[in-house]
Amino acid sequence: MVSNAPNELQELRDLIRVFVAERDWDKFHTPKNLAVSLSVEAGELLEPFQWVIAGNADELTDPQLLHVRHEVADVLIYLIRLADKLDIDLGGAVREKLELNRSKYPADVVRGSARKYTEY
Repeated sequence: MVSNAPNELQELRDLIRVFVAERDWDKFHTPKNLAVSLSVEAGELLEPFQWVIAGNADELTDPQLLHVRHEVADVLIYLIRLADKLDIDLGGAVREKLELNRSKYPADVVRGSARKYTEY
């Protein structure tokens, strides 16, 4: 979990910028390419869960947990990079989306249910 989200996200963004610049990869990092890469990495995140029964953490081996850790990192890297290229404040976007979701999913109505807001 990110403890000091705005500062830590900015620090990660800056580390990613340096990593990309050192490799001259910025020319490949169009928003479309980053969105595609983000989707690919999110798909790879599913692999360790493919044949487990319930999908709980205790069903994964240590190597599978390490794989999940690295794929989560890849997803976050691409997400931060995409937000950077589109000048999106991730913290602000999360707060905005949570506020929208509060309207769609009032706690007193949806508590304990996984149904979509259109089903209420």
